[in-house]
Amino acid sequence: MLNLRTLVSLLVGATVATASTAQHVPHIYCTTHDHERIAALNDNDPVKLAQIAAAEAELEAFTEQFAAVADLRKGGGAYVIPVVFHIIHNNGPENISNEQVIDAVRVLNNDFNRLNDDWDDVRPEFLGIVADVGVTFKLAQKDPNGDCTNGITRTISPLTNAGDQDMKDLIQWPRNKYLNIWVAASADGAAGYTYTPGSVANQPTLDGIVLLHDYTGSIGTSQPSHSRTLTHEVGHWINLRHVWGPTNEPGLDDNCNETDNVSDTPPTEGWTSCNLNGNTCTAPLDNVENYMEYSYCSKMFTAGQKTRMIAALNSNTAQRNQLWTPANLISTGVDVPGELCAAVFTSNVQVVCAGDPVAFTDMSFNNVSAWDWAFPGAVPTVSTDTNPTVVYSTPGMYDVTLTAGDGNSTVSNTEGGYILVLPATGSSVPVVEGFENVVAIPGNEWTVYNPNSDEAFELTTAAAHSGSKSTRLRNYTSQATNIDELHSGTYDMSNATDITISWRYSFARRNSDNDDLLRLYVSNDCGATWNMRRQLRGATDLPTVPDQNSQFIPTNQSQWEWEEVSNILTSYHVADFRFKFWFQSDGGNNIYLDDINITSGPVGINELSGGSHDMLVVPDPVVDAADLMFTMDKGGPVEIDVLDALGRVVAHVHSGNLAVGDQRITLPVTALGAGLYFARVQGNGTARAVRFAVR
Repeated sequence: MLNLRTLVSLLVGATVATASTAQHVPHIYCTTHDHERIAALNDNDPVKLAQIAAAEAELEAFTEQFAAVADLRKGGGAYVIPVVFHIIHNNGPENISNEQVIDAVRVLNNDFNRLNDDWDDVRPEFLGIVADVGVTFKLAQKDPNGDCTNGITRTISPLTNAGDQDMKDLIQWPRNKYLNIWVAASADGAAGYTYTPGSVANQPTLDGIVLLHDYTGSIGTSQPSHSRTLTHEVGHWINLRHVWGPTNEPGLDDNCNETDNVSDTPPTEGWTSCNLNGNTCTAPLDNVENYMEYSYCSKMFTAGQKTRMIAALNSNTAQRNQLWTPANLISTGVDVPGELCAAVFTSNVQVVCAGDPVAFTDMSFNNVSAWDWAFPGAVPTVSTDTNPTVVYSTPGMYDVTLTAGDGNSTVSNTEGGYILVLPATGSSVPVVEGFENVVAIPGNEWTVYNPNSDEAFELTTAAAHSGSKSTRLRNYTSQATNIDELHSGTYDMSNATDITISWRYSFARRNSDNDDLLRLYVSNDCGATWNMRRQLRGATDLPTVPDQNSQFIPTNQSQWEWEEVSNILTSYHVADFRFKFWFQSDGGNNIYLDDINITSGPVGINELSGGSHDMLVVPDPVVDAADLMFTMDKGGPVEIDVLDALGRVVAHVHSGNLAVGDQRITLPVTALGAGLYFARVQGNGTARAVRFAVR
């Protein structure tokens, strides 16, 4: 029976580690022991762990046999591995450029083919065993369906901040055809991690490499000192251990008794600094500059490490021997130069105000050398720049066309209605949006952000607080952590005395564990930046009805609640004011929004002008009854009215003389529907008003 010590030494497992060329730079090392990570992923099942140990032992036996008979002198990129980079991002810096990915592949190929500029700077004692491993990595040109690709996928998900197996499960191509590399904002607490072939022999979904975006390549969000991280992780992926042995902990005395199963790497405790004279065990000198060290001055693999990696590539363990076959190189398209096959582009924004610039980025592939852009309605209307910037001066919806060429052929792509241009001076307020005149969402009035391309905010007649329409997000079928947004158009708040936004909402959880979030954000630059002003939580104030197991549809007004936001600073008194509703799912039920009111102070009222400023309505918000309280500085004739959010008189309260002093007037609120109102007092040449809400 295998004891724990034996199992740990067999399970090289999830090596969470990095290596690079620079010193004196803060770096990230390992966070977990290999056996702990792999055991957790196997539910600590002793049968599964024994199977993993057996697969590791079988690969070790194969490696010994292979090394005894193989001729490994060829080098020079004899083995070609198709690679796909999965960029998992949430629209942050982790959404690295294609150029940064290409640079990462460049560094990787230099290191595995002894083309790195610094290989001959290693200590003279090791110069004779610096290996040309002879493995070349190429970005896939065909996806698993045989369609054109550039070997880079992009998936929007908050799981980028986890970097764990759940994130990897979002997208994975067959491991017998591609080396999968995920780039994210987190690598589960490390700079990068992977699993050796034996530890994932029977679990394809665990296979592949996860990297922090700022440890990917040497440019963009990364830096040269981090650029050997991928080299280190690929070493693990092709069955290399750390030079001190099968743990993630360098610097331990016990490491001198461990082994990496490579004869020409001297025993070492392991290094986290670049001490080129280091000697921690019995050998005259440690191989501190090895890619499988933590020294961050890595420059080399040894000949013995090469033998071990080539053996793994010839083994059927984890299907490594299927990757570099001629049939697979044809299937993945890496056997021939990249073929021009797709005109693709992105832009920094798709909704913009008139007069604001839009920057376009070409993402076409492959071997593109010419670009012809068409921008109807913009200046300029055409461009041959790789990444042009244009300006739209007139509100509307506009197509964008890109024709990409390689000198011999062209491909073209037109994105209809790609750019929505909003008025730089928005609609006048107040506005009462009940969605009764809205034709569709998304549209010119309301747009959506739906990064997962599943359920989005939509116009519905299934339920409404007033009228027959509202907007709904069918959260019942959404995946937990999904984010969706509903964006407004522009509103002219340049003459506002204050800004108030109120709305009706109806929401149900599915169970008491749901903590879905609804937020209101505002923008004073047409949506270029946003600031949160209110949050409602599923665990506290968002539910309007008891938990519902089936699809929730509100059936009466009592299942709706009202919310108001007025903490909006004067810096938002701009002509292109916008707001948005942001929703994050936590497995709850559907949510509905209706009766959205936007005001900048009551129409035609010089609010709180003249006299004292001690007007108030009690209670506020109003449920059944309310009184208006104010002070008369001098007696005389007074008109008191109740106005709706549009400034229309909806109730006459008083007409006649009032004496000097404090006043308390009952307001006729029982006939008022829920919403935002103003109580206005006019007399003695002045008018003043106070806002209140009816629930």
